[in-house]
Amino acid sequence: MIFGIMGAMPDEVDQLCAKLENVTVEPYGGVDYHKGTLAGKQVVVCCAGMGKANAAATTQVLITKFGAEKIIFSGIAGNMTSKIGIGDVVIGKTVLYHDAQLDMICQNPPFLKEYTGDPELIAAAEKACAEAGVKALVGKIATGDLFVGDSETKAAIEAKCAPDCVEMEGAAVSQIAAKNGVPCVILRAMSDNADEDGHEVLVVKKFSIAEYVATATKIVAAMVEAL
Repeated sequence: MIFGIMGAMPDEVDQLCAKLENVTVEPYGGVDYHKGTLAGKQVVVCCAGMGKANAAATTQVLITKFGAEKIIFSGIAGNMTSKIGIGDVVIGKTVLYHDAQLDMICQNPPFLKEYTGDPELIAAAEKACAEAGVKALVGKIATGDLFVGDSETKAAIEAKCAPDCVEMEGAAVSQIAAKNGVPCVILRAMSDNADEDGHEVLVVKKFSIAEYVATATKIVAAMVEAL
């Protein structure tokens, strides 16, 4: 079993890369793919870059070139629900685009308007979050090619699809995984509330990416070990 593990920013994968054993790094298409073992399992870890195009391209490379049989994406997102708060995690049961013409996209494989996280991966993520002391919600993730940092945009997305969080890669990863029949799960920690305070929260460090990534690394490692 080969696990493909992805993030959008270097911070989201650097600590995980540091935990790998027997590592080789293979650059391909502008991305460094770190091949090694984690908890005795074969993994390929990479920073895809931000946005849907980067996420989709990297997912296909993980599957086609590196033989990934399960995909885990871990990163941060803007909170869209009162059920959880900053630092808590949304595990993607449902993932969809908030900025796409869904009735046209679904005319091609995998013929879906939204994508479903793999039940086994979701269960493993829930267990790993609980063991790490992280509050997690299995819910809906919305993807689009913009950073949501104002109340008007947030309200428009809420009206369109009522997600639990909003981010920039998950649906693209999920679409390509589904197209290839590869199980996938998207994990997102809430870094801000997708409003005008979002920039301040990230810059002033009310949310620490480094601190969360240390926890996320434990969560992903525990998932790989359990599967």
